[in-house]
Amino acid sequence: MKYKEDISQIIDVETGQVKVGRENAVLRSNAIGSCIAITAYDSVKKVGAIAHIMLPGRSPKEDSPNKTRYAADAIDVMIDQMACLGVSKNDLEVCLVGGGNVLQRSDDTVCEANIESVINILEEKGIRIRAKVLGGILRRSVSLDLEKGCVFYTEGNEEEKLLQYE
Repeated sequence: MKYKEDISQIIDVETGQVKVGRENAVLRSNAIGSCIAITAYDSVKKVGAIAHIMLPGRSPKEDSPNKTRYAADAIDVMIDQMACLGVSKNDLEVCLVGGGNVLQRSDDTVCEANIESVINILEEKGIRIRAKVLGGILRRSVSLDLEKGCVFYTEGNEEEKLLQYE
């Protein structure tokens, strides 16, 4: 990986989780198929988060322990957790990775529904998407280097690449 040699902590974000970190850490999420990993970063405070969402919309159960599997709930939790560390949603740099039809099923609609849901929710909240790698048929992974503020991703078995801002 292309991380700084003195990174003190690698934080894995599993499917349905939201995790936040500070400088000198890397957040990473693997096995991204139809899911979408949302990376959010404040370059001044060097605080970032990854939300690895599975499903569009909001959880049908308010008290569900798995609420952050859903796009709207995960984004809300991510924004709230970052706010606890002094980050304003207006200062976020957001990147999206995933939403692929990795099983290549013609009737699979969850990937497109996830993409549409995440983009619409972020737009409604006034959060700008800086870069995205969405769709296709390859599984992906993503890493957010909180010291450098860089997002790296892989597609299939390819080498890790830097995600360029649009």
